[in-house]
Amino acid sequence: MLIKLNLNKDSRFAPAPKAMSKRSVADLKPGERATIESFNDQLMSLKLLEMGCLPGAEVCLHCKAPLGDPICLNVSGYCLSMRRSEAATILIEN
Repeated sequence: MLIKLNLNKDSRFAPAPKAMSKRSVADLKPGERATIESFNDQLMSLKLLEMGCLPGAEVCLHCKAPLGDPICLNVSGYCLSMRRSEAATILIEN
């Protein structure tokens, strides 16, 4: 049995272009470094700014817990542990 799909340019099911997607700190692999670009959650950004996650600061994913949550980051010379959901609000430069 063959199923034919009609996907036009205006289809709402078309995937988003890769260039438009932003990476977050939650996407880093252990040992990978990146620079903080911005935040996508205004309330969480205040908490993260107070912890030293400033735009332009370099972060390095130090390690992850066995199930992937929480994660440990090196930021501004110290280790910072946070949930993956919090790390997902920190957007990084590609």
